[in-house]
Amino acid sequence: MRDAYHEELDSIGEGLVEMGRQVGSAIGRATTAILDADLKLAESVIAGDEKVDDLQRELEARAIALLARQQPVATDLRIVVTSLRMSADLERSGDLAQHVAKLARLRFPDTAVPGDLHATILEMGQLAQRLMAKAAEVIITKDVDLALQLEQDDDAMDLLHRALFQHLMDDRWKHGIETAVDVTLLGRYYERFADHAVSVAKRVVYLVTGEHADEITPPTSVEGA
Repeated sequence: MRDAYHEELDSIGEGLVEMGRQVGSAIGRATTAILDADLKLAESVIAGDEKVDDLQRELEARAIALLARQQPVATDLRIVVTSLRMSADLERSGDLAQHVAKLARLRFPDTAVPGDLHATILEMGQLAQRLMAKAAEVIITKDVDLALQLEQDDDAMDLLHRALFQHLMDDRWKHGIETAVDVTLLGRYYERFADHAVSVAKRVVYLVTGEHADEITPPTSVEGA
């Protein structure tokens, strides 16, 4: 019975990793869709979010069943409760990727992103995907040092987000209000996506150590090295 119990705990972790991989792929594909005005790709991201939602519901059901049947304590209880919270972060990340894809669909056959901001949005999309890949790796490895690096890595997203706003506020902005709103929303989607990746990593730190990530000194970031 205990072996089956721990196998079920492991399967919940595997489900979280799969969610992370799916939402990481989604934000990458949504970024391509928004930059290339690729309607077919946007539609596939939008439709694919249902799979992420299904995974989250399945993980929730498993976790709640474990709580009811096994009444875990100490570390095992922390694993189950933390997994529930991580699944919520990952589900919201999928929603944000879907938002990017929906904006691509809304503006088709035009693109929501003016040419002079393509590089910035591309960089934000690539960084979001890398952060989520690292969060998924943290779930697998339980590497606390790697988890703590994510918050520092997220500083790069914050810098890109600020640069985007500076561009919007520049007197030379010539793309109109509608495009300004689109770009503002995109910046927010990517920034929030990165925040959820960081949140997942922080929850792994708590799962492993019993301490909150903010109470631990992070190692030096190697993102982009």
